[in-house]
Amino acid sequence: MKKIIVILFVLLSVRLSAQNLYFPPNTGNTWDTLAPQSLGYCQASIDSLYNFLERNNTKAFILLKGGKIVLEKYFGLHTQNTPWQWASAGKTITSMMVGVAQQEGFLSINDTTSKYIGKEWTNCSVLQEDKITIRNQLSMTSGLDDGVTDPYCTIDTCLIFKANAGTRWAYHNAPYTLLDSVIESATGQSLNTYTSLKLKNPTGMTGSFLPIGFNNTYYSTARSMARFGLLILNKGKWNGNIILSDTNYYNQMLNTSQLLNKSYGYLWWLNGKTSFMVPSSQFVFNGSICPNAPLDMVSAMGKGGQFLNIIPSQQLVWLRMGDDPTNVLVPFLFNDDIWQYINRLPCSASTVNSTNIEEALVKLFPNPCKHELYLNSLEPQSKIELFTFQGQCIKSFDVITKKSKIEIEDLPNAFYFVKVYFQNGLVWNGRFIKY
Repeated sequence: MKKIIVILFVLLSVRLSAQNLYFPPNTGNTWDTLAPQSLGYCQASIDSLYNFLERNNTKAFILLKGGKIVLEKYFGLHTQNTPWQWASAGKTITSMMVGVAQQEGFLSINDTTSKYIGKEWTNCSVLQEDKITIRNQLSMTSGLDDGVTDPYCTIDTCLIFKANAGTRWAYHNAPYTLLDSVIESATGQSLNTYTSLKLKNPTGMTGSFLPIGFNNTYYSTARSMARFGLLILNKGKWNGNIILSDTNYYNQMLNTSQLLNKSYGYLWWLNGKTSFMVPSSQFVFNGSICPNAPLDMVSAMGKGGQFLNIIPSQQLVWLRMGDDPTNVLVPFLFNDDIWQYINRLPCSASTVNSTNIEEALVKLFPNPCKHELYLNSLEPQSKIELFTFQGQCIKSFDVITKKSKIEIEDLPNAFYFVKVYFQNGLVWNGRFIKY
């Protein structure tokens, strides 16, 4: 009996928590705020976060708690009204629109792609092509070769058979991009029109998909991205208005979509799983994509460090827009770096390593890395050590420089830790992925 009462209490708490979410008006600039101090955030830690973001080419940062703005910062010439590209983070909007189209009866994700965009849209045989479904496009399991010269190319000659659909996970942009054509064919409306009617107008979002090469890239303000995050946090409902009523699709979208890459849903990245894969690699890494983030975090992530993170257990949403010089397709380790600063926002949080990170100012890139790893810092380095995920030191060498290059081509594909010692006595710890 006691167990039943506890369960009922938890369920009631979750329901009340969802009801207490704040939603800003669909028009105007009004958006309720929460003072950072009311959450126990220290100003020094906020400043440290902003300094880190500014040093790393950030243009906009917003953090919501329960739907209300706690932190909002724009850098350089970027303002509240400046649109910016979502890059691959915009894939999540496409995922949402596929779900809406399915609930309206325009399509089923189990349908073959060729049902909507015609036969011979690939360079595969008829049998190979007919195995590719909308679900495969959503889960990155089309089986098409991502190693072609231009993996963005959506022309049939670029879409070459590699494996049977559903048997291979690969971060391949072209099959994803063709979901736009699927939506347009199924609904009879352009992607922008359908998105405006079903998503943007009901939530107050602004922005549009713009064609850039083979890609359709979404551009909007940071607050529009925050609105989308709040919609996802509230399970597809906006202030009583149900945008995505298909709860089965919503749950599938934000959970493991296949067993090859457990950290991938329907175009969403998932934290807290036992393993993950990265773009341009077939290696499966053990662990979670963002070790410093809460386990239930789901993320929209794109090139340049476009991040939208939703944490249901904390009613938290935060986003970052900007540039990232590492040129990584999905820079989730950069996302994890930001989490280190967010975790130190509460005044009670430990600040043991914050001084080292602030003063050493290390940039480690590219990450993930295939051949050469670079470590640049403001302070002169004295020694560098590389460790396996299990803690075994595999490389150690002395340096007298602010810019180091490490050859890693001989290392097996895996997750590694790096420790940098400085001449002033500071020590910096980081990690990278070799693929």
